[in-house]
Amino acid sequence: MNFKILVAAVALFAVGCSTSNPHLKHALELKYTIYKLYDVDETPLLAENYPQDVAAEATYLAEGADNKVNKYSYLWPYSGTLSMMSALYEATRDEAILEVIDNEIIEGLKMYYDTSREPYGYSSYITADKSDRFYDDNIWLVIDFVDLYNLTGKEMYLDLAQNIWKFVLSGRDTVLGDGIYWCEQKKDTKNACSNAPAAVAALKLHKATGDKQYFEQGENLYTWTFASLRDRDNLYFDNVSVTGKFDRRKFSYNSGQMIEAGVMMFEHTNDKQYLKQAMETATAAVQTWAKEYTNDKGEKIIILESGDVWFDAVLLRGMLALWRVEGSDSLLIPYDDTLNYAWYMGRDKNGLFGKYLSHRDEGEQKSWLLTQAAYVEMSARLAATGWQRAE
Repeated sequence: MNFKILVAAVALFAVGCSTSNPHLKHALELKYTIYKLYDVDETPLLAENYPQDVAAEATYLAEGADNKVNKYSYLWPYSGTLSMMSALYEATRDEAILEVIDNEIIEGLKMYYDTSREPYGYSSYITADKSDRFYDDNIWLVIDFVDLYNLTGKEMYLDLAQNIWKFVLSGRDTVLGDGIYWCEQKKDTKNACSNAPAAVAALKLHKATGDKQYFEQGENLYTWTFASLRDRDNLYFDNVSVTGKFDRRKFSYNSGQMIEAGVMMFEHTNDKQYLKQAMETATAAVQTWAKEYTNDKGEKIIILESGDVWFDAVLLRGMLALWRVEGSDSLLIPYDDTLNYAWYMGRDKNGLFGKYLSHRDEGEQKSWLLTQAAYVEMSARLAATGWQRAE
Protein backbone atom coordinates (compact mmCIF):
# COMPACT_ATOMS: atom_id res chain seq x y z
CA MET A 1 0.00 0.00 0.00
CA ASN A 2 1.61 3.27 -1.10
CA PHE A 3 1.62 6.54 0.82
CA LYS A 4 -1.50 8.12 -0.62
CA ILE A 5 -3.59 4.97 -0.13
CA LEU A 6 -2.31 4.56 3.41
CA VAL A 7 -3.16 8.16 4.32
CA ALA A 8 -6.58 7.79 2.74
CA ALA A 9 -7.24 4.68 4.82
CA VAL A 10 -6.06 6.30 8.06
CA ALA A 11 -8.16 9.42 7.44
CA LEU A 12 -11.19 7.29 6.61
CA PHE A 13 -10.88 5.45 9.92
CA ALA A 14 -9.90 8.40 12.12
CA VAL A 15 -12.36 11.00 10.86
CA GLY A 16 -15.08 8.58 9.80
CA CYS A 17 -15.29 7.22 13.33
CA SER A 18 -15.59 10.68 14.85
CA THR A 19 -18.25 12.32 12.66
CA SER A 20 -21.96 11.84 12.34
CA ASN A 21 -22.11 13.84 9.11
CA PRO A 22 -23.06 11.37 6.36
CA HIS A 23 -21.69 13.57 3.59
CA LEU A 24 -18.25 13.61 5.19
CA LYS A 25 -18.31 9.87 5.77
CA HIS A 26 -19.22 9.25 2.14
CA ALA A 27 -16.54 11.67 0.93
CA LEU A 28 -13.86 9.89 2.93
CA GLU A 29 -14.97 6.45 1.80
CA LEU A 30 -14.97 7.43 -1.87
CA LYS A 31 -11.60 9.15 -1.51
CA TYR A 32 -10.15 5.87 -0.25
CA THR A 33 -11.74 4.01 -3.17
CA ILE A 34 -10.25 6.49 -5.65
CA TYR A 35 -6.72 6.05 -4.38
CA LYS A 36 -7.16 2.29 -4.26
CA LEU A 37 -8.60 1.81 -7.76
CA TYR A 38 -6.99 4.63 -9.77
CA ASP A 39 -3.46 4.17 -8.43
CA VAL A 40 -1.13 3.37 -11.33
CA ASP A 41 2.39 2.83 -10.07
CA GLU A 42 4.90 4.36 -7.69
CA THR A 43 4.41 7.83 -9.19
CA PRO A 44 1.95 10.25 -7.57
CA LEU A 45 -0.19 10.11 -10.73
CA LEU A 46 -3.54 8.41 -11.23
CA ALA A 47 -5.35 6.70 -14.08
CA GLU A 48 -7.94 8.51 -16.20
CA ASN A 49 -10.56 5.78 -15.84
CA TYR A 50 -11.42 2.62 -13.98
CA PRO A 51 -11.00 -0.06 -15.17
CA GLN A 52 -7.68 1.26 -16.39
CA ASP A 53 -7.00 1.07 -20.10
CA VAL A 54 -3.26 1.40 -20.59
CA ALA A 55 -3.59 0.72 -24.32
CA ALA A 56 -5.52 3.92 -24.99
CA GLU A 57 -3.71 6.78 -26.68
CA ALA A 58 -3.51 10.30 -25.32
CA THR A 59 -5.54 12.40 -27.74
CA TYR A 60 -5.79 15.70 -25.85
CA LEU A 61 -2.54 16.91 -27.38
CA ALA A 62 -1.30 19.52 -29.79
CA GLU A 63 -1.58 18.80 -33.49
CA GLY A 64 1.30 16.71 -34.75
CA ALA A 65 2.29 15.45 -31.29
CA ASP A 66 3.42 11.87 -30.93
CA ASN A 67 0.64 10.22 -28.93
CA LYS A 68 1.93 8.29 -25.97
CA VAL A 69 0.23 5.41 -24.23
CA ASN A 70 -2.32 7.07 -21.99
CA LYS A 71 -1.15 5.48 -18.77
CA TYR A 72 -2.04 8.48 -16.63
CA SER A 73 -4.91 10.93 -16.42
CA TYR A 74 -4.95 14.27 -18.14
CA LEU A 75 -4.26 17.35 -16.05
CA TRP A 76 -7.95 18.26 -15.74
CA PRO A 77 -9.07 15.12 -13.86
CA TYR A 78 -5.87 15.09 -11.84
CA SER A 79 -6.46 18.69 -10.76
CA GLY A 80 -9.89 17.56 -9.61
CA THR A 81 -8.18 15.52 -6.90
CA LEU A 82 -6.56 18.74 -5.65
CA SER A 83 -10.03 20.32 -5.44
CA MET A 84 -11.43 17.35 -3.54
CA MET A 85 -8.52 17.27 -1.09
CA SER A 86 -8.72 21.01 -0.51
CA ALA A 87 -12.43 20.64 0.25
CA LEU A 88 -11.73 17.69 2.54
CA TYR A 89 -9.12 19.66 4.42
CA GLU A 90 -11.60 22.48 4.91
CA ALA A 91 -14.12 19.98 6.29
CA THR A 92 -11.73 18.06 8.56
CA ARG A 93 -8.59 20.17 9.18
CA ASP A 94 -6.77 16.83 9.08
CA GLU A 95 -3.03 17.47 8.60
CA ALA A 96 -2.65 14.10 6.88
CA ILE A 97 -4.65 15.49 3.97
CA LEU A 98 -2.15 18.34 3.60
CA GLU A 99 0.60 15.72 3.53
CA VAL A 100 -1.01 14.11 0.50
CA ILE A 101 -1.43 17.50 -1.17
CA ASP A 102 2.20 18.50 -0.52
CA ASN A 103 3.93 15.16 -1.02
CA GLU A 104 1.77 13.56 -3.69
CA ILE A 105 -0.49 15.91 -5.63
CA ILE A 106 1.92 18.84 -5.97
CA GLU A 107 4.69 16.39 -6.89
CA GLY A 108 2.38 14.87 -9.49
CA LEU A 109 1.53 18.30 -10.89
CA LYS A 110 5.22 18.91 -11.50
CA MET A 111 5.09 16.15 -14.13
CA TYR A 112 2.62 18.25 -16.15
CA TYR A 113 4.57 21.48 -15.70
CA ASP A 114 6.06 22.82 -18.94
CA THR A 115 9.14 25.02 -18.72
CA SER A 116 9.94 24.75 -22.43
CA ARG A 117 7.48 27.53 -23.31
CA GLU A 118 7.13 30.90 -21.62
CA PRO A 119 5.40 31.85 -19.50
CA TYR A 120 5.59 28.51 -17.72
CA GLY A 121 2.32 26.67 -17.26
CA TYR A 122 0.72 23.27 -16.88
CA SER A 123 0.20 21.12 -19.97
CA SER A 124 -2.84 18.97 -20.59
CA TYR A 125 -0.76 15.79 -20.39
CA ILE A 126 2.64 14.75 -19.07
CA THR A 127 4.17 14.98 -22.52
CA ALA A 128 4.61 18.65 -21.49
CA ASP A 129 5.99 20.55 -24.49
CA LYS A 130 4.08 18.24 -26.87
CA SER A 131 0.73 18.94 -25.20
CA ASP A 132 -1.76 21.74 -25.55
CA ARG A 133 -1.92 24.15 -22.63
CA PHE A 134 -5.42 25.15 -21.63
CA TYR A 135 -5.98 28.36 -19.72
CA ASP A 136 -8.96 26.96 -17.84
CA ASP A 137 -6.97 23.91 -16.68
CA ASN A 138 -4.50 26.30 -15.11
CA ILE A 139 -7.16 28.59 -13.63
CA TRP A 140 -8.70 25.76 -11.58
CA LEU A 141 -5.29 25.27 -9.99
CA VAL A 142 -5.02 28.97 -9.14
CA ILE A 143 -8.36 28.80 -7.36
CA ASP A 144 -7.46 25.70 -5.36
CA PHE A 145 -4.09 27.05 -4.30
CA VAL A 146 -5.53 30.38 -3.15
CA ASP A 147 -8.16 28.47 -1.18
CA LEU A 148 -5.45 26.38 0.44
CA TYR A 149 -3.47 29.50 1.29
CA ASN A 150 -6.53 31.01 2.96
CA LEU A 151 -7.07 27.80 4.93
CA THR A 152 -3.46 27.29 6.02
CA GLY A 153 -1.53 30.55 5.68
CA LYS A 154 1.24 28.64 3.87
CA GLU A 155 3.00 31.02 1.48
CA MET A 156 3.93 28.12 -0.83
CA TYR A 157 0.33 27.86 -1.98
CA LEU A 158 0.02 31.57 -2.70
CA ASP A 159 3.31 31.55 -4.60
CA LEU A 160 2.06 28.69 -6.78
CA ALA A 161 -1.20 30.51 -7.47
CA GLN A 162 0.51 33.76 -8.44
CA ASN A 163 3.00 32.03 -10.72
CA ILE A 164 0.24 30.14 -12.55
CA TRP A 165 -1.73 33.35 -12.89
CA LYS A 166 1.06 34.81 -15.02
CA PHE A 167 0.44 32.07 -17.58
CA VAL A 168 -3.32 32.65 -17.43
CA LEU A 169 -2.90 36.36 -18.19
CA SER A 170 -0.80 35.52 -21.25
CA GLY A 171 -4.04 34.29 -22.82
CA ARG A 172 -5.79 37.64 -22.45
CA ASP A 173 -5.95 40.31 -25.15
CA THR A 174 -8.28 42.96 -26.55
CA VAL A 175 -9.77 40.88 -29.37
CA LEU A 176 -13.55 41.09 -28.81
CA GLY A 177 -12.84 43.85 -26.31
CA ASP A 178 -11.28 41.69 -23.59
CA GLY A 179 -11.29 38.11 -22.41
CA ILE A 180 -9.07 35.05 -22.11
CA TYR A 181 -8.80 32.37 -24.77
CA TRP A 182 -9.56 28.73 -24.02
CA CYS A 183 -6.37 27.16 -25.35
CA GLU A 184 -2.91 28.57 -26.01
CA GLN A 185 -2.58 26.56 -29.24
CA LYS A 186 -6.10 27.33 -30.51
CA LYS A 187 -6.77 31.02 -30.04
CA ASP A 188 -10.04 31.01 -31.91
CA THR A 189 -12.58 31.21 -29.07
CA LYS A 190 -12.99 32.97 -25.77
CA ASN A 191 -14.93 30.74 -23.43
CA ALA A 192 -17.04 31.13 -20.33
CA CYS A 193 -14.94 28.37 -18.75
CA SER A 194 -11.76 30.43 -19.10
CA ASN A 195 -13.21 33.80 -18.14
CA ALA A 196 -15.75 33.18 -15.37
CA PRO A 197 -13.27 31.19 -13.24
CA ALA A 198 -10.55 33.70 -14.11
CA ALA A 199 -12.73 36.41 -12.56
CA VAL A 200 -13.11 34.23 -9.46
CA ALA A 201 -9.37 33.51 -9.34
CA ALA A 202 -8.42 37.19 -9.65
CA LEU A 203 -10.90 38.24 -6.97
CA LYS A 204 -9.60 35.51 -4.66
CA LEU A 205 -6.03 36.69 -5.27
CA HIS A 206 -7.09 40.23 -4.43
CA LYS A 207 -8.72 39.10 -1.20
CA ALA A 208 -5.62 37.11 -0.25
CA THR A 209 -3.05 39.79 -1.10
CA GLY A 210 -4.84 43.15 -1.06
CA ASP A 211 -3.23 43.92 -4.42
CA LYS A 212 -5.63 46.19 -6.34
CA GLN A 213 -4.47 44.97 -9.74
CA TYR A 214 -6.09 41.62 -9.04
CA PHE A 215 -9.41 43.28 -8.26
CA GLU A 216 -9.25 45.30 -11.47
CA GLN A 217 -8.55 42.13 -13.45
CA GLY A 218 -11.40 40.27 -11.76
CA GLU A 219 -13.84 43.13 -12.22
CA ASN A 220 -12.98 43.54 -15.90
CA LEU A 221 -13.19 39.82 -16.63
CA TYR A 222 -16.53 39.56 -14.83
CA THR A 223 -17.88 42.56 -16.73
CA TRP A 224 -16.69 41.20 -20.09
CA THR A 225 -18.16 37.73 -19.49
CA PHE A 226 -21.47 39.18 -18.28
CA ALA A 227 -21.75 41.48 -21.31
CA SER A 228 -20.43 39.01 -23.90
CA LEU A 229 -21.77 35.58 -22.96
CA ARG A 230 -24.87 36.03 -20.78
CA ASP A 231 -28.12 35.02 -22.47
CA ARG A 232 -31.58 36.44 -21.80
CA ASP A 233 -32.40 33.44 -19.57
CA ASN A 234 -29.55 34.55 -17.21
CA LEU A 235 -27.37 31.55 -18.11
CA TYR A 236 -24.14 31.72 -20.11
CA PHE A 237 -23.20 30.64 -23.62
CA ASP A 238 -20.18 28.35 -23.82
CA ASN A 239 -18.03 30.62 -25.97
CA VAL A 240 -17.78 33.24 -28.66
CA SER A 241 -15.37 32.90 -31.57
CA VAL A 242 -13.02 35.65 -32.67
CA THR A 243 -15.35 36.12 -35.65
CA GLY A 244 -18.25 36.82 -33.30
CA LYS A 245 -20.08 33.49 -33.67
CA PHE A 246 -21.63 32.13 -30.47
CA ASP A 247 -21.57 28.54 -29.28
CA ARG A 248 -24.95 28.61 -27.55
CA ARG A 249 -24.50 25.51 -25.43
CA LYS A 250 -24.88 26.13 -21.70
CA PHE A 251 -23.09 24.26 -18.95
CA SER A 252 -23.77 24.45 -15.25
CA TYR A 253 -20.18 25.17 -14.21
CA ASN A 254 -20.03 28.38 -16.21
CA SER A 255 -23.09 29.65 -14.39
CA GLY A 256 -21.62 28.50 -11.07
CA GLN A 257 -18.48 30.53 -11.54
CA MET A 258 -20.39 33.65 -12.53
CA ILE A 259 -22.56 33.24 -9.44
CA GLU A 260 -19.45 33.01 -7.25
CA ALA A 261 -17.77 35.94 -8.99
CA GLY A 262 -20.93 38.01 -8.65
CA VAL A 263 -21.10 37.34 -4.93
CA MET A 264 -17.44 38.30 -4.54
CA MET A 265 -18.00 41.52 -6.49
CA PHE A 266 -20.92 42.34 -4.18
CA GLU A 267 -18.84 41.62 -1.08
CA HIS A 268 -16.12 43.98 -2.29
CA THR A 269 -18.26 46.82 -3.62
CA ASN A 270 -21.52 46.41 -1.67
CA ASP A 271 -23.23 47.02 -5.01
CA LYS A 272 -26.42 44.96 -4.95
CA GLN A 273 -26.58 44.68 -8.74
CA TYR A 274 -23.96 41.93 -8.51
CA LEU A 275 -25.96 40.03 -5.91
CA LYS A 276 -29.06 40.36 -8.07
CA GLN A 277 -27.19 39.01 -11.07
CA ALA A 278 -25.89 36.07 -9.04
CA MET A 279 -29.35 35.23 -7.72
CA GLU A 280 -30.91 35.43 -11.19
CA THR A 281 -28.36 32.97 -12.54
CA ALA A 282 -28.75 30.64 -9.54
CA THR A 283 -32.53 30.60 -10.01
CA ALA A 284 -32.17 29.89 -13.72
CA ALA A 285 -29.64 27.11 -13.05
CA VAL A 286 -32.00 25.29 -10.70
CA GLN A 287 -34.88 25.68 -13.13
CA THR A 288 -32.74 24.29 -15.94
CA TRP A 289 -30.78 21.47 -14.32
CA ALA A 290 -32.79 20.35 -11.29
CA LYS A 291 -35.17 17.46 -11.92
CA GLU A 292 -37.82 16.00 -9.63
CA TYR A 293 -37.50 12.34 -8.67
CA THR A 294 -39.34 9.98 -6.35
CA ASN A 295 -37.05 8.09 -3.98
CA ASP A 296 -37.53 4.55 -2.69
CA LYS A 297 -39.65 5.90 0.17
CA GLY A 298 -42.05 7.57 -2.21
CA GLU A 299 -40.77 11.03 -1.30
CA LYS A 300 -40.32 13.79 -3.87
CA ILE A 301 -36.70 14.91 -4.09
CA ILE A 302 -34.69 17.20 -6.36
CA ILE A 303 -31.71 15.87 -8.31
CA LEU A 304 -29.25 18.33 -9.85
CA GLU A 305 -28.04 16.72 -13.01
CA SER A 306 -26.66 18.70 -15.91
CA GLY A 307 -24.91 15.82 -17.64
CA ASP A 308 -21.52 16.20 -15.96
CA VAL A 309 -20.99 15.63 -12.25
CA TRP A 310 -17.94 17.89 -12.06
CA PHE A 311 -19.86 20.73 -13.73
CA ASP A 312 -22.42 20.46 -10.93
CA ALA A 313 -19.65 20.44 -8.32
CA VAL A 314 -18.45 23.79 -9.65
CA LEU A 315 -22.03 25.06 -9.68
CA LEU A 316 -22.16 24.17 -5.97
CA ARG A 317 -19.22 26.50 -5.32
CA GLY A 318 -21.37 29.35 -6.57
CA MET A 319 -24.42 28.20 -4.66
CA LEU A 320 -22.41 28.04 -1.44
CA ALA A 321 -21.02 31.53 -1.98
CA LEU A 322 -24.56 32.82 -2.48
CA TRP A 323 -25.91 30.82 0.48
CA ARG A 324 -23.33 32.39 2.80
CA VAL A 325 -24.74 35.81 1.89
CA GLU A 326 -28.43 35.00 1.38
CA GLY A 327 -28.85 32.07 3.80
CA SER A 328 -31.54 30.40 1.69
CA ASP A 329 -31.79 26.63 2.26
CA SER A 330 -33.35 26.28 -1.20
CA LEU A 331 -29.85 26.72 -2.64
CA LEU A 332 -28.48 23.67 -0.82
CA ILE A 333 -31.44 21.28 -0.51
CA PRO A 334 -31.09 20.03 -4.11
CA TYR A 335 -27.47 19.08 -3.42
CA ASP A 336 -28.39 17.37 -0.16
CA ASP A 337 -31.04 15.36 -2.03
CA THR A 338 -28.70 14.59 -4.91
CA LEU A 339 -25.75 13.40 -2.82
CA ASN A 340 -27.84 11.29 -0.48
CA TYR A 341 -29.82 9.63 -3.26
CA ALA A 342 -26.77 9.04 -5.45
CA TRP A 343 -24.80 7.35 -2.68
CA TYR A 344 -27.33 4.55 -2.43
CA MET A 345 -28.74 4.47 -5.95
CA GLY A 346 -25.99 5.72 -8.24
CA ARG A 347 -22.87 3.68 -7.44
CA ASP A 348 -21.84 0.57 -9.32
CA LYS A 349 -20.39 -2.67 -7.94
CA ASN A 350 -17.01 -0.95 -7.51
CA GLY A 351 -18.51 1.88 -5.48
CA LEU A 352 -18.04 4.35 -8.36
CA PHE A 353 -20.33 6.72 -10.22
CA GLY A 354 -21.08 6.92 -13.91
CA LYS A 355 -22.09 9.98 -15.89
CA TYR A 356 -25.32 10.54 -13.96
CA LEU A 357 -25.98 10.59 -10.22
CA SER A 358 -29.67 9.72 -10.58
CA HIS A 359 -29.14 6.07 -11.44
CA ARG A 360 -26.69 3.21 -11.48
CA ASP A 361 -25.49 2.16 -14.91
CA GLU A 362 -23.68 -1.15 -14.74
CA GLY A 363 -23.44 -1.09 -18.53
CA GLU A 364 -20.88 1.70 -18.54
CA GLN A 365 -17.43 0.39 -19.31
CA LYS A 366 -15.39 3.08 -17.56
CA SER A 367 -15.76 5.34 -14.55
CA TRP A 368 -14.00 8.69 -14.96
CA LEU A 369 -11.61 9.91 -12.28
CA LEU A 370 -12.99 13.46 -12.38
CA THR A 371 -16.54 12.28 -11.69
CA GLN A 372 -15.45 10.52 -8.49
CA ALA A 373 -13.38 13.52 -7.34
CA ALA A 374 -16.37 15.79 -7.99
CA TYR A 375 -18.63 13.72 -5.74
CA VAL A 376 -16.04 13.86 -2.96
CA GLU A 377 -15.67 17.62 -3.42
CA MET A 378 -19.41 18.25 -3.24
CA SER A 379 -19.86 16.07 -0.17
CA ALA A 380 -16.92 17.67 1.62
CA ARG A 381 -18.01 21.21 0.78
CA LEU A 382 -21.51 20.58 2.06
CA ALA A 383 -20.12 19.00 5.23
CA ALA A 384 -17.74 21.91 5.78
CA THR A 385 -20.61 24.40 5.99
CA GLY A 386 -22.03 22.76 9.10
CA TRP A 387 -25.42 23.22 7.44
CA GLN A 388 -28.17 20.92 8.61
CA ARG A 389 -31.45 20.52 6.88
CA ALA A 390 -34.46 21.73 8.81
CA GLU A 391 -36.82 18.93 9.78
